[in-house]
Amino acid sequence: MLVVMALGGNALLRRGQPLDASLQRANAKVAAEAVAEIAREHRVVVTHGNGPQVGLLALQNEACGEVPGYPLDVLDAESEGMVGYLLEQELGRHLPPERLATLLTQVIVDPDDPAFSHPTKFVGPVYDARDARFLAHERSWAVAPDGDGWRRVVPSPEPQRIIEIATIRLLVEHGITVTCVGGGGIPVAPDGHGGLRGVEAVIDKDRSAALLATSLGADALLLLTDVDAVYSGWGTPSRRPIHETRPALLRPVEVPPGSMGPKVEAVCRFVEAGGPMGAIGALADAAEILRGEAGTIVRSPDG
Repeated sequence: MLVVMALGGNALLRRGQPLDASLQRANAKVAAEAVAEIAREHRVVVTHGNGPQVGLLALQNEACGEVPGYPLDVLDAESEGMVGYLLEQELGRHLPPERLATLLTQVIVDPDDPAFSHPTKFVGPVYDARDARFLAHERSWAVAPDGDGWRRVVPSPEPQRIIEIATIRLLVEHGITVTCVGGGGIPVAPDGHGGLRGVEAVIDKDRSAALLATSLGADALLLLTDVDAVYSGWGTPSRRPIHETRPALLRPVEVPPGSMGPKVEAVCRFVEAGGPMGAIGALADAAEILRGEAGTIVRSPDG
């Protein structure tokens, strides 16, 4: 079985934690254990979020006044390398290191995507309302509420095509556990001269994970986060977890738009494109989710 495992940004930096390298490494250790448990029995491709990491790099970028700041596509690449390195090191404690690879991955987006006029992708740390307003004014940021706090938001265009998909497929066919399309991938567009140019954005990693899983013909897409399932009646006393469902029933469920909303859309897209099984649940329950014993399992009506 070929399984695409998409680790949420909290796999390396959880909400409220300081942006600290030692904490990222400790969290990577936990994530690697969950990935390795499945990779011992199945072919696995890992992808991950980068919201906290790319936001951290942007802050460090702005703190250096000696050189102009690097664009978001470069920071996306840096964060993809950072997270991939930490995951690969920890995975190497459970799996043969020579059977692991991290691949910087470019993803085509449309530079005219309406998302560039409506930033929605959360990056960086959580601020209180006062600090968020100050930073929005001081740095010309767009900010939006995220849970109990506020965060910077940046454009999140639709992923259209993964440039290195043939390379990923080749690695998988040779038994390599690949970490790729990190943070949704590095957003690029044709430059009009036969090449590619970077685009100032951060692609939603859940939508890119669905594209990755569909492009590879994966048997399962697991979107792993810090919530054990999708809940109907979220935020109310009558909330209850949804275990087995199909896209037509899951899409109408009201969920938090900035966090769970993209995950619901991603698993529905994968299943509607012919994927046998999409699922959302807690990282710690990954093996149980794959067995259909935990999380929210989404299948086609014919599945």
